[in-house]
Amino acid sequence: MLLDNPLMSDVCAAFTSASIIFALLQLWKETAKHGVDQKLNRKLVHISIGLVFMLCWPLFSSGRRGAILASLTPGVNIFRMLILGLGIWKDEATVKSMSRFGDHRELLKGPLYYALTVTLACAIYWRTSPIAIAAICNLCAGDGFADIVGRRFGSWKIPYNRDKSIAGSISMALAGFLASLLFMHYFASFGYVRESWEMAFGFLVISLASALVESLPISTKLDDNLTVTVTSLLVGSLVF
Repeated sequence: MLLDNPLMSDVCAAFTSASIIFALLQLWKETAKHGVDQKLNRKLVHISIGLVFMLCWPLFSSGRRGAILASLTPGVNIFRMLILGLGIWKDEATVKSMSRFGDHRELLKGPLYYALTVTLACAIYWRTSPIAIAAICNLCAGDGFADIVGRRFGSWKIPYNRDKSIAGSISMALAGFLASLLFMHYFASFGYVRESWEMAFGFLVISLASALVESLPISTKLDDNLTVTVTSLLVGSLVF
């Protein structure tokens, strides 16, 4: 049978996960076309893509081959962000769903960093590493909810950065931490990691550190997708 062949099984898993992500991207393109607030739509893309992709990881085999084939899906998106951001390929609906102001050049920053993060977390750390969980959960759930909550309830600004709010930073730490716990449980159910209070505490430390760095003026000047990722990886390498 086809699925008795480990390589073909991984190829089928890659096709399945890519199809799921493509369908999700098409959904957000349609919502962008039909009047959903551009900032909200962009963050719904931001939150959902990486987390849904991580849900697909158990489809793949263990070991390096499974990790590399899984990383092809976000890896293709790196190429996609480059050709869209450089204006080589025109797709206004995609640009609108992923950018703040509808400028295709924006895709060369945050969206490109996002695709790079998910690809590298998958290819290098994979599903047996809590660092991969922390990096993707804080980038997707943490940073995504920080923006949504901050815009709605962000009247109380952070003194050292008036572009950020207390509510946004708190929601980032909570969302990143809770998402990390959920994926710890999810991957533990397959035997990839072992649930423990120590791992949970490590996730808390990483989420707090990521929220702190995201609140700093340097994150505004650079890009949250970059600073949150670097923080998650650096702190994760210390606590795990």
